[in-house]
Amino acid sequence: MNLPTRRDVLRFGAALPLAVHSLSLRAATAPKPAPKRIMFICNSLGFYKPYFFPKTRGDLSTSKYLKSIETKNKLTVFENLYHPGMETSNHDSEKSFLTGAPKPEAANFVNSISLDQVLARKMGGETRFSFLPLSIYDRGWGCSWNDRGVAIPPLHDVNQIYNKLFGEEDLSAKRSQIKNDQNVIACLKRDIRQMENPSVSGASSTRKIETYRNVIAELEKQIARESFWLDTAKPDAPDALNDDPEFAFSTKIENLLKLSRLALQTDSTRVITLSLDWIYGAIQVPGATGGWHTLSHHGGNQNKLDPLSRIEMDIVKHINQFLTDMDQIKEGDGTLLDHTTVVIGSNFGDASNHTCNNLPMIVAGGGHRHQAHTAPEKPMPLCNLWLELLHKHNFDVGAFGSSNRDAELLPT
Repeated sequence: MNLPTRRDVLRFGAALPLAVHSLSLRAATAPKPAPKRIMFICNSLGFYKPYFFPKTRGDLSTSKYLKSIETKNKLTVFENLYHPGMETSNHDSEKSFLTGAPKPEAANFVNSISLDQVLARKMGGETRFSFLPLSIYDRGWGCSWNDRGVAIPPLHDVNQIYNKLFGEEDLSAKRSQIKNDQNVIACLKRDIRQMENPSVSGASSTRKIETYRNVIAELEKQIARESFWLDTAKPDAPDALNDDPEFAFSTKIENLLKLSRLALQTDSTRVITLSLDWIYGAIQVPGATGGWHTLSHHGGNQNKLDPLSRIEMDIVKHINQFLTDMDQIKEGDGTLLDHTTVVIGSNFGDASNHTCNNLPMIVAGGGHRHQAHTAPEKPMPLCNLWLELLHKHNFDVGAFGSSNRDAELLPT
């Protein structure tokens, strides 16, 4: 065996930094894998089941609503999913769509954390916005609930959403706001010190202290994020929002989905919720005018089902366009849709009777091995699917909401 000479050692030693530098350059220039993203869309008045679910198992062309979907090979329609504990919840069941918390109609109801917020804790760390909660109109709550079970007010004004994502920011005003928020935190910490005084401590004081600490933690995270992104320019995105006044309801859904696609495409956020909450009064879509809620109580009356189906098909039309657009945007080794799990569903299985069994559910994209149309043999808690989505996004948890196991409905 020939031992290396001193010259060999020196030659190898000189080459080693160059080799390491070459490897580091290749690592730096290698394309990063596309991040995982997720979006939840809740249509709070559901879909008329005979028109939504395929008449022939596995054949989406036998669904009146879904036969025109262009990305059929990248989605799965699920039947036989339900939320336990919603038997008398009526419209309040929407509060539990992403939490699974039972009896939301009860006077003492306290919600739990919603699925999107669990996901945002890990998936939202690298983007300007850790999550984006959206809704059709301003009622103060939508799909998202924090870890105290408190509603996170969604954004509903499309121009304000666009400006938040892509508009020029008044940096001086933003710094002033951050300073004010820091002053609020200082006041809260002072209040905590006072409440920790033994002379005023008690059960109620302990609960308040815990609440204050949670609020402080949330504010500090928010301030840290806003400070980090303060001097980073926002991405450029075309302001292509539709301003058609004739079909305001339809236009609003189109614009909210367009903004969602832009937010995901620019990696401004990786977690979105969109609440298609029902609105009071008449709405107009191509071919139909009427009260959406009133029509949802159709009782099988075809005179109501005809305009209701027009509204629901209009919603599906916009969702189809959203999925198609996402699938046409190339990203890494696939498309934006391949890297984004899009969940479309409802808290109602039958809005006419306010029942919450056999919920209409779709999971699209995400790179999952889709089955077009499937159903568990027995009714299964929707939270089993929520648990599976957590596992698919690398969350090592044993349960979520009313789950009793991983649904195993999205094979890899």
